[in-house]
Amino acid sequence: MSVQTIKWGICGPGWISSKFVKDLPFAEGAELVAVGGRNLEKAKKFAEQYDIPRAYGSVEELAQDADIDIVYIGTLHPAHKDNALTLLRAGKSVLCEKPFTMNEAEAAEMIEAARENHVFLMEAMWTRYLPPIRRVMEWLAEGRIGEVRMLKAEFGFNMGWQPESRLLDPGKGGGALLDAGIYPISFASLIFGSQPKNIMSSVRIGQTGVDEQFSLLFEYEGGRSAVLNSAVQLDMVNDAYIYGTKGHIHIPSFLFGKSATLRVSGEEPEEFVDSREFAGYAFEAEEAMNCLRQGKQESAIMPLAETQAIMATLDEIRRQWGLRYEADE
Repeated sequence: MSVQTIKWGICGPGWISSKFVKDLPFAEGAELVAVGGRNLEKAKKFAEQYDIPRAYGSVEELAQDADIDIVYIGTLHPAHKDNALTLLRAGKSVLCEKPFTMNEAEAAEMIEAARENHVFLMEAMWTRYLPPIRRVMEWLAEGRIGEVRMLKAEFGFNMGWQPESRLLDPGKGGGALLDAGIYPISFASLIFGSQPKNIMSSVRIGQTGVDEQFSLLFEYEGGRSAVLNSAVQLDMVNDAYIYGTKGHIHIPSFLFGKSATLRVSGEEPEEFVDSREFAGYAFEAEEAMNCLRQGKQESAIMPLAETQAIMATLDEIRRQWGLRYEADE
């Protein structure tokens, strides 16, 4: 039995959009129909490269394409809110790349617009939908490692010294927190099901004024904790460990989620390996499309309230650092 075709538009013909588009053919029922951005020539080149029928030179034109059911936003962080509002108010559903917005206030504005216009909205936290991560959540729900007491997770890379890069540009939302650190922070939210009651942090602010590396200690009710690290100037191992009263789970390179190992005291290790032949962005697309087919306006795996709460956590971390974005003004 064939599934309902969902027609996609792409907002922002850049690097992350190219990764999403390459994976979209692996999502059953997905059809690419248009791409739009500020630069028509760039949009046309992207459309030609990925065999997309139509290209637009503005988000407004993309929003008026009657064929489109949902739009993936892959623009720079500071543009997410305005791009999303344009699309949502035109009645388009939206899958918005992380970070959802620059701060909690922007997230609240987007969520309100989605609800007012009765359209679907979801943060594209792609790791949540990867099969090994879903299996980990099953193990936790089954109580396989007992009560979860501690999480250790990190994501960092060494981009080298490129002061002209958006990753080191405060005006473009650069720094470790929004680009890399949001992954372990969102993962902690997934594992514990709530935001920390207390946050302790350490940060290195670099020459360009962005956070180049940081460490966090999250405290939760009942003495539970998460130790999280991130960087854009350090090569890191990028593994995650979840410790419980009966054992632990190890997820090598957790962001990309190719495998997970369950170790319970007194038992043989149990390993789950994902043999997929694509990066994994198709899974978030499938979740969004399934929600549309069921008439849902948000995903139970990445609820809007949780997305907004995570943005509030990021705001508190930056408050401790004295780090502000233009969007905060």
